[in-house]
Amino acid sequence: MVTGAIVLGNRLIVGRPVDPGHVASGLLGRIAMVVVDYSRAFFPVILIVFVLRSFVVEPFRIPSGSMLPSLFIGDFILVNKFKYGIRLPIVNFKLVEVDHPARGDVMVFRYPHDPTQNYIKRVIGLPGDTVGYEQKRLRVNGKLTGFNEVGQQERESKGRTLRFAEYAETIDRSTHRVVIDRGRNQREREQKWTVPSGQYLVMGDNRDHSNDSRYWGFVPENHIVGRAFFVWFSWDSGSRFKVNWGRIGHVIQ
Repeated sequence: MVTGAIVLGNRLIVGRPVDPGHVASGLLGRIAMVVVDYSRAFFPVILIVFVLRSFVVEPFRIPSGSMLPSLFIGDFILVNKFKYGIRLPIVNFKLVEVDHPARGDVMVFRYPHDPTQNYIKRVIGLPGDTVGYEQKRLRVNGKLTGFNEVGQQERESKGRTLRFAEYAETIDRSTHRVVIDRGRNQREREQKWTVPSGQYLVMGDNRDHSNDSRYWGFVPENHIVGRAFFVWFSWDSGSRFKVNWGRIGHVIQ
């Protein structure tokens, strides 16, 4: 980091902290003193932020509607990076085992086909699971998940009205909301997967408008970033500068 390099350089070259009484006179000398002093003051703060973002918690922004109604476009979320183990930044090597993703977790991960992109989806299948998807219903290891309609909604998109049904879906101990597009084919052919060892099957809660494991495959364990757990800020997607106050403080289920 820049501030650390400045402080270290000062130590190596000067051999001791900068003493105002020994700084060369003139504008450049005064600027150098100010830069080193500020670097020394901010370095601990920046180091703490770096450690927190790398190993504990990191903020992300939701750019799409693939996780509606759980997450809105414009939500700013916090992701628990400690939940699934402590990893080295960049190489993503796991140093300490803590826990594993569970069915129903909302997980951030690096997209397998372009690791520079972060995706967020819900964990549906664990390593070794057999998952089926037919007529908008999930079947995990031969057992249908709970799926009860709780409401309907309409949205305008590109000059046409989209009609959605909202359901309460239960997978193991996780109960969350998903939406189904009434305009899409309700009798699609069954899809079925067996999740390989060390990988996970994920889907968006906006089932008919989500680019997920149904289309590009599984998420390798070493691509996992962490578990999303909290909305700390949110912009209203319908207005450029309007805060969505009702979303702030929302706990992600």
